[in-house]
Amino acid sequence: MTGLCFLAGRTAALIPAAGSGTRLGRGPKAFVEVAGKSLLARSVAALAPLVDEVLVALPEGLTLPEGVPARAIGGGATRQESVRRLLRATTAEVVLVHDAARPFLPAQVVHALLEAIPETGAATAALPVADTLVRGAAGRWADPVARDGLWAVQTPQGFRREVLLRAHAAAQAGGHTATDDAGLVARLGLPVTLVPGDARLFKVTAPGDLALAQAVAAMWDAGRDAT
Repeated sequence: MTGLCFLAGRTAALIPAAGSGTRLGRGPKAFVEVAGKSLLARSVAALAPLVDEVLVALPEGLTLPEGVPARAIGGGATRQESVRRLLRATTAEVVLVHDAARPFLPAQVVHALLEAIPETGAATAALPVADTLVRGAAGRWADPVARDGLWAVQTPQGFRREVLLRAHAAAQAGGHTATDDAGLVARLGLPVTLVPGDARLFKVTAPGDLALAQAVAAMWDAGRDAT
């Protein structure tokens, strides 16, 4: 790991990539390619130079593509279970959990997270909400929602490993699920620091996102948009 002396101990990046990618409709989403590289390969490439190890949870029967610098384990039936397995597969003191479907990860976001983790034990990339928000009812505009203080949560999310292990254990015991790991930590009443994310960290979920990713990749791969 280079240039991250402000954190003691080892750091691991955990990528739960065992999802089926139903909404995108192209098979396991992590293996969908953008400009000749899979979403997973792009995410691993962004993280590998900044951490001590990268672990990936894969669907049963699949293996890592050749040349991807990571270690693979079998994923679970849910994202939450895959993260639990990844946590048990590493002894790193600090972990970053990242979605493979967010392939354009600027290095400064990772640095900011790693700087924030020692203070509270948990941090996530996030962006202040810029759009007008409304509640809908039966397909119609119902009520506006004040956007002041609202943030759109991204990944990576970073944690002291023991904090996230505790959060997952409590969720499993209580039968609770969350859409991300920071939500599990916050459920315990523990603080989670919000670190400025990046608009390029959008999640590839639907076909329109894939078209946008193809456009971003042209700049990213030319080295003009990756810092």
